[in-house]
Amino acid sequence: MRMDSSPARKLPLPSPSPSPGKRPEQQGSKRLSIPKRVKKRLKPFSIRLGLDMTFLFLVLVLVIIGLIMMFSASYPSALEYTGSSYTYLIRQSLFAIGGVAVMLFFSYFDYHHWHKFAIPVLVVAMIALVLTLFLPSSTGVHRWIGFGSVTIQSSEIAKFAIVLFMAHWGSKYFKKMDTFLYGVLPAIVIFAPTAVLLILEPHYSGIVIVGLLLVTMMFVSGVKIRYFIILGAVVVVAVLVLMATGMLGYAMDRLDGWGQALTYKNEDLWQKTYQTRNSLYAIGSGGLWGLGLGQSRQKYLYIPEVQNDFVFSVVCEELGFIGAAIILCVFALLVWRGITISMHAKDKFGSLLGMGLSAQIGFQVILNIMVITDWMPNTGISLPFFSYGGSSLLMLLGQMGIILSISRTSNLEKA
Repeated sequence: MRMDSSPARKLPLPSPSPSPGKRPEQQGSKRLSIPKRVKKRLKPFSIRLGLDMTFLFLVLVLVIIGLIMMFSASYPSALEYTGSSYTYLIRQSLFAIGGVAVMLFFSYFDYHHWHKFAIPVLVVAMIALVLTLFLPSSTGVHRWIGFGSVTIQSSEIAKFAIVLFMAHWGSKYFKKMDTFLYGVLPAIVIFAPTAVLLILEPHYSGIVIVGLLLVTMMFVSGVKIRYFIILGAVVVVAVLVLMATGMLGYAMDRLDGWGQALTYKNEDLWQKTYQTRNSLYAIGSGGLWGLGLGQSRQKYLYIPEVQNDFVFSVVCEELGFIGAAIILCVFALLVWRGITISMHAKDKFGSLLGMGLSAQIGFQVILNIMVITDWMPNTGISLPFFSYGGSSLLMLLGQMGIILSISRTSNLEKA
């Protein structure tokens, strides 16, 4: 019997029947694979993981309390100067609603895309600082850019621009940030023109905050301590030179009466410390528990512009030491949560950007409290979420949205 030596034929296997509930194109056929980097460019907005509810809750609490206390502090002056007690409240509330919308918008915007905006935003900030000098002054200083009835401080743009650029630079050259060329020189190149423009405004508190933010960003980026010591010595020498040449005249006027608000020496000094003195009266009269919400006496035109930098003195008067301490604790929790989110970010850019934006809140709160308690000269530092100023509130909430965007991809357990 002859056996066939040819290879055995393989019978074709039956094609698998499509699984129920799945489209045919999802079974067996290969889809076109899109690289992750291309997907990232095509999808600047994505929900990703959930945002950090603890941080969001703290922000909303501060916005709500800030609106209540700003209205309580401002309605007498609003009635006196605008004819309606609700003028400041209505404007601030509209900006708060818009700011919350902007915050949620940026929470969905992938923060990695801010990399490519770092240099353009810095250029815009510098142009804004220059433009401010050519616009009409307000009470002798050039700080605001007006768009109809809306104004914004150019220094607010500069703060964000510097944090954004340093986060971009620090994440890109993180392994080289311990060198002078990469860690120190870029900061000097940014700070020098910014400081000069702020001196010309003049806005010395803006210089202080910008300087603190730069130092913070350099430190968390890995710059060596010895460079900070050298830079500190250079700053001291520069200040002494400016004082000797009389270029710090505006700042020296602000120093007159610093720490002497409750001491009468002469009539001129007594008038210069009028605002700070009444702020101290408000804080002192609040006592432990306060006079009660809406019961402040100093807000009745004793504290000039009480709705702005000195709103927290009315908080102390009406809510007392206990109420003020609780609000400061909420601020501290917000900064702590922001830094915690940043430390758990999946990349250096997210970590540096989140830390810088969180630090800005902390610095402004500390400096504002120092001003209203006469521990620091009255240099015009607003209290985040509380001080009247719609455009600054809008920008501040937008920055909080960036931190929320970072929280969506962080390795932090959401609460």
